[in-house]
Amino acid sequence: MKTTNDKKYLAVTLLLTLVIYSTARAQTVNTRLKKLFDSYYAESLHFDPILQTELGDHRFDDQVANNLTTAYRQEKYSFDRKYLKYLKDVDFQKLNTDDQISYGYLKEMLSTDLQGSTCHLEYIPFTQFISLPVDFGQLGQGNSAQPFTTPEQYLKWLKRAERFIPWMDTAKANMRKGINTGIVLPKALVLKIIPQLEALGNSDTASNVFFDPIRHFPASFTEHQKSTLKAKYAQIIAGKLLPSYREMAAFLKEEYLPKAQDHAGLNAIPEGPDMYRYYIRLYTSTDKSPEEFYQTGLKEVARITGEMEKVKTAFGFSGTLQEFFKFLRMDPQFMPFKTPEEVLQAYRNIYDKVKPHLSTLFDVTPKSQFEIRRVEAFREASANGPSYQSASFKDKRPGFFYVPVVDATRINTTFLGMEATFLHEAIPGHHYQLSLQDENTTLPAFRKFNNFKVFVEGWALYVETLGSQLGCYTSLAQKMGALNNDMQRALRLVVDVCLHTGKMNRQQAIDYLMNHESISEGDAMLSVERYMAFPAQALSYKTGQLEILRLKQLYEKQLGSRFNIIKFHHALITKGDMPLSVLDNYMARWAKEQNR
Repeated sequence: MKTTNDKKYLAVTLLLTLVIYSTARAQTVNTRLKKLFDSYYAESLHFDPILQTELGDHRFDDQVANNLTTAYRQEKYSFDRKYLKYLKDVDFQKLNTDDQISYGYLKEMLSTDLQGSTCHLEYIPFTQFISLPVDFGQLGQGNSAQPFTTPEQYLKWLKRAERFIPWMDTAKANMRKGINTGIVLPKALVLKIIPQLEALGNSDTASNVFFDPIRHFPASFTEHQKSTLKAKYAQIIAGKLLPSYREMAAFLKEEYLPKAQDHAGLNAIPEGPDMYRYYIRLYTSTDKSPEEFYQTGLKEVARITGEMEKVKTAFGFSGTLQEFFKFLRMDPQFMPFKTPEEVLQAYRNIYDKVKPHLSTLFDVTPKSQFEIRRVEAFREASANGPSYQSASFKDKRPGFFYVPVVDATRINTTFLGMEATFLHEAIPGHHYQLSLQDENTTLPAFRKFNNFKVFVEGWALYVETLGSQLGCYTSLAQKMGALNNDMQRALRLVVDVCLHTGKMNRQQAIDYLMNHESISEGDAMLSVERYMAFPAQALSYKTGQLEILRLKQLYEKQLGSRFNIIKFHHALITKGDMPLSVLDNYMARWAKEQNR
């Protein structure tokens, strides 16, 4: 006869058996998914060898994928459908937290890519902002992601340069198809692209950026190696690559420009509305309508305008807000610089100001180094403000905070929002989040590159709200600069939608920006042209920031005394970027763990 204790023992034994069995099955599911991720990554490598170079994988440094051909696109979309089918066979509920994030990440990435397959995106292969020809110039200059430390690496680059020329030919052929179907760029953008290509195709080898590597050979190279490489550069770079740039510039000027569209947005071309919906999903990971973004933008513009009025009053300025903007733009006290070096030093000083406060908000720091650098001359004129280029821990390449300084005397410390800009683009914005992602050895390899701009840009814009806690915004001028930056992102929700749905033309968009932020007409024009060239990308900033702020407010209220800002930030930036729906589910699980 079994006693009560015997029954309890059997019950406990049975429970433990079930737990062990369940855990084993979960481990099996997670292990199977990891193999799927590895398989996906291995098969995906040949689709974008230049990306692999940027990620520090140099097995493909001599290759270029012609992603503009019909054959390439068919292969890529078949690949997407295959892996979506594989994901459907995985039991999502049995996955651990990390694998649920990666599952949702891959599913959204594949689904979004397939949504783009219904549009002829290849008919608009590049703009002045999204441009493989310009990226190629950065790769070939010798101090970017493409390594130039051995003769073999020089030869790999020369092979890549030869393989890039068919890409240029296909781009030209596709743009002709675009002309025939009406899927063309706005004239204003074409006029910005032509000088970029002319500069990169410049036949003066003494100044052309592509010849920098043979102007600065490593000290270990022999004279024979140098002379051999110089001859090959003359044959391939001067003889083939540079002429392809000049031919593309001539094509754009003589054939494409006259057929380019007069309107500013996608709504004016066939397939335009479908393209815009695709870009919205690509850059926000949502299926929200343009009108939803527009209404959110109007609310944010109104809120920030109220905050600006308070700063204007504190400043003792009695005029209108627009007059205050003009004062901030024009008064010499806000333009103190004489040389590019002084501008760079000002950003170094901001970095020094921030450093002592980082430990009050973060318990993780990237291992990758960080540098402040001036933008290269060939792209400085078209650069729309400071930007960040990711580090590669594997290559020991630092992250670069790039600063354009066309004219140091016109750099305005206030309406540029120097402190807020540094926090966003550099530390603890992009450099923290992207470097930690790059250094995270537990992430599947396919997640090493940031794919969800709504998270990446949302995080960086959220960081701007931490300025006071990081020792910044102590002056009214820099507080106004921070508000101006925030306003700029709110205005993007309004202007981007208006441009691409036909509610505003280019000039109306420029005027709208100037009425609502402290910005020069030239900078307003550059901003509007960026939104024209980069549909929906401008929506990612505020969309991501508002979601992170919503989660912060939700869990501050829900967790009460258990809420810890350092732990909240740790959770946000140690798992890599992700779509917003995945972020929402992940943070809900994180909050439950804080209650234990």
